[in-house]
Amino acid sequence: MSTGSALHLDSLDRGRIGRVVGFEDRSPDLVAKLREIGFAEGDEVELLARGWLGGAPLSVRLNRTVIALRKAEAGLVKVAEA
Repeated sequence: MSTGSALHLDSLDRGRIGRVVGFEDRSPDLVAKLREIGFAEGDEVELLARGWLGGAPLSVRLNRTVIALRKAEAGLVKVAEA
């Protein structure tokens, strides 16, 4: 899957849906954690809400599961808007 027009999950507008197209490689341990909780290329993700203090944590729907992520974690997930 091409990541040419990808943005990071923490940049997705609230209520928008995207597809995971890859991960940043600057933090392999965090990427491994994201994969363990279910993030994979091709998965559908929706940004549901942002915390009121600095926009964190983020509430995202991954497939049919709601997950809270830190901005640093969400910033590692590359998505393409659906």
